Amino acid sequence: MKVLQRKQFITLLSCILPLTLSTLPAIASSRPVGVVKSSENSQQWTEITNRLKAIGVDYCILDQAQWQQASDLNNIKVLFLPNVENINNSQVSALEQWMNQGGQVIVSGPTGMLSQPEIQSQLRSLFGAYWGFSNSSAARLRLVDNPYSDWTGRQNTLSNTFVGGVVIPTSVNSRTTATWKTKGSPPAVVVTDRSTYLGWRWGEDRVAPASFDVAWLSASLNRYGINRTNPVSVLASAGASVCNPQSTVSQPSVPILPQQQSSTPVQVPQQQPLASTPPTPANEQTFRVPTDAPSNQLELSYQQVQEMTEELGQLIARVESTLLAAEATNITLNSEAHTLIEDSIQQKGTLQASLVTVSKNNRSYQALVEAREALKTFQQLVQENKDDEARRLWLKARRNLWDHYPTDRQFAQAEIRAIWLDRGTIVQAKSEQDLAKIFDRMAHSGINVVFFETLNASYPIYPSKIAPEQNPLTQGWDPLKSAIKLAHERNMELHAWTWIFAAANQRHNLILNQPLDYLGPVLSRNPEWANINKQGGLFDYSQGYKKAFFDPANPEVQRYLLSLLEEIVTNYDVDGIQFDYIRYPFQSPNQQEIFGYSNSSRWLFKEMTGVDPVEVQPGSALWSQWTAFRMRQVDSFVATASARLKQRRPDLMVSAAVFPLERQDRLNRLQQNWEEWGQNNWVDLIFLMTYALDTGSFEDRIRPLNQPGSAGASLVIPGLRLLKVPDPVTIDQMQLVRNMPTSGFALFAAENLTPNLESIFNRTQGSLTANEKEPLPHRQPFNTVAARYQALQREWSVLLINDQLAMDEGTMKQWGRQVDSLANTFNQLAQQPTPEKLSASKTALRQFRQQFGGWMRQQQQVQPYQVQVWQNRLETLDRLLVYGERMMIAQRARERRE
Repeated sequence: MKVLQRKQFITLLSCILPLTLSTLPAIASSRPVGVVKSSENSQQWTEITNRLKAIGVDYCILDQAQWQQASDLNNIKVLFLPNVENINNSQVSALEQWMNQGGQVIVSGPTGMLSQPEIQSQLRSLFGAYWGFSNSSAARLRLVDNPYSDWTGRQNTLSNTFVGGVVIPTSVNSRTTATWKTKGSPPAVVVTDRSTYLGWRWGEDRVAPASFDVAWLSASLNRYGINRTNPVSVLASAGASVCNPQSTVSQPSVPILPQQQSSTPVQVPQQQPLASTPPTPANEQTFRVPTDAPSNQLELSYQQVQEMTEELGQLIARVESTLLAAEATNITLNSEAHTLIEDSIQQKGTLQASLVTVSKNNRSYQALVEAREALKTFQQLVQENKDDEARRLWLKARRNLWDHYPTDRQFAQAEIRAIWLDRGTIVQAKSEQDLAKIFDRMAHSGINVVFFETLNASYPIYPSKIAPEQNPLTQGWDPLKSAIKLAHERNMELHAWTWIFAAANQRHNLILNQPLDYLGPVLSRNPEWANINKQGGLFDYSQGYKKAFFDPANPEVQRYLLSLLEEIVTNYDVDGIQFDYIRYPFQSPNQQEIFGYSNSSRWLFKEMTGVDPVEVQPGSALWSQWTAFRMRQVDSFVATASARLKQRRPDLMVSAAVFPLERQDRLNRLQQNWEEWGQNNWVDLIFLMTYALDTGSFEDRIRPLNQPGSAGASLVIPGLRLLKVPDPVTIDQMQLVRNMPTSGFALFAAENLTPNLESIFNRTQGSLTANEKEPLPHRQPFNTVAARYQALQREWSVLLINDQLAMDEGTMKQWGRQVDSLANTFNQLAQQPTPEKLSASKTALRQFRQQFGGWMRQQQQVQPYQVQVWQNRLETLDRLLVYGERMMIAQRARERRE
């Protein structure tokens, strides 16, 4: 009853408060609306200003350079960011603090898209949405049902046809209020109670009519009680002044209360790498509610409570799953794989007491029990309006789980555990003896695949007869030769990590005391090989240090790069080649920031179409052909390189490090078509650069990109960043990967492998004995299937023995026979792979998966997350069988040719 009363009070207050604010006398130096002027929108500032004047609202201009702290926004009620693409760390922190105090925002276009990844993550949380990708052609924007009466009946003024972008909601509090009239009706406008996200470049005549932009911004401002007749928004005259970032004028004494608090976690940027302390969750954001309680009493919003409940519940489920895996890995079971479950059914209950004793003496188990109780108590305290106490309890439970994540025993399965060994770390090692210490640490951590940075910005790490110059910082020795020797001595694979089309790097130039815009040892000798933009520029549009790229359409470029790759695989016993920067530079067609206009590209495209691509404009009939043409240049190189390298070394693994962007956006901006590379068997492994600072964001990035068959039979592997990620979060992300349908992970990068992480990895990863060698999924897929399935059997056996598997006796016996029968089928395939045994395994697994949901119906009610984990692992087995079939077909084809 108290919860209902509080909810009604907050709802009533959110309706009354804007009216109260609108009657307050205006403060002379304040403005209700601040408009950010930045380098990205300065060229359209006249168009933006004309639209703002047409609205008649009083606003001030905030130069982006003057916006560095929350006090700079003190006298602004609503902040408008029209197409502000680069926001720095200080600005996002200031924005977060200001919004927590009641500030509201309106954003448009690809706001924040040029910011650092961690800042983009924060902005997504603050805005409740982000710019996903541009539409490939013009589409009509239309309103959908929404709760804002100000917007109803305005379909005519708020609808139009133009080229905009898809806005991706990120919060349970995000609501789509307009969509694009295209397949799937993707969102065009997304709102939360404190933000409005417009999915087009507002204020540009070439995008949309001024009347349309004016209608949308007017409607958005009306949401916050700002319009032409509002006393707060009309001072002496409508117009603009310069916002005063140094102003010390206080805000109105009545707080600005959002109707609901944004519920998506906000990641607080760290100033330096952390050891083991997790970041403060953004779920701790609060807002003040006028009550009889002391003025400093903080209350949680209902969305915060929902998100906090979900976050702690998911963490509990992952820790519980990890604890089960550790238990199953380390317990002794006196049964063979083909009778393991049937024997466990017969022994059911006989070992229960000893296992429970082991668990209860384990600190992780105790933390898990305490967290479950804390979650119940947390919800009770919220109902009793004891929000501060609830919040402290939630934080304690979360911290307790982080601190006691079950990392005291091994529980890893057969998997790819890769790491990128970066150029900086290699350079610091001045000899093979120094390099050996790095490989010792990686081997101690259970790493089994090393991506050794072999070609960086046109500099090979080794003495080359093809490239004009070895990296000056490694001259005098051959790090690649030493690395291969060291890796193989430690039963690790070494793959040569190569930059393909990125030819020069300003950051590397500074390290080598070269001019900032030096084109590197290859492009400086062959400037006609460069990939140039429409204005003839060579370096990309990224912020900070920039790169210059090779032109993929130039035949001489392709011949040079192919000869360099062939030199590596011919002269060195590398286990694989990884393509990095296998793409065009990042581009923004709507801003005319486009690459590919070298003489080679223009000539080839004109031969095909009769039109010089310089004359082709975004949105025109030929634009999709121009994008496809550039995409095919990259595809062609991947196909040719893979065929030629595998002809020389049939056992060579070819992989690619790629961006996890939505496919159409990626093709438009990068021309990186990695799905097709997998579907055509040009690459064996695809590593997604799904770097994230928290587990929730990491899961959001990998889930939609890891669909069955999206990349053919190739194995798709997520990447995890180590920099600025707390150690418990790293372990949590790794466990999430192990619970999803994938065969491993890759860590970026070796320079961030701390001694503490090394110690944790040593305890949890790798073979149980020094003499036991795990199968590698990409080398022994059928052995990996048998090993991973046996790990599943062991988990089911532990639950059976402890009487923790919810299943009636008849179903259990039927299920047990099928479990053991499938194990026998997999073992036979691993021992003697044949097409017949592979076909039998695929059929048996398909039938088992079809029945699995029925068998686990009761367990689903008890452990829904764990049942989903098992289903994901069965999906992984299916993918490994498909990959193994591809390897088997390729092997037989080679044998026929020989």
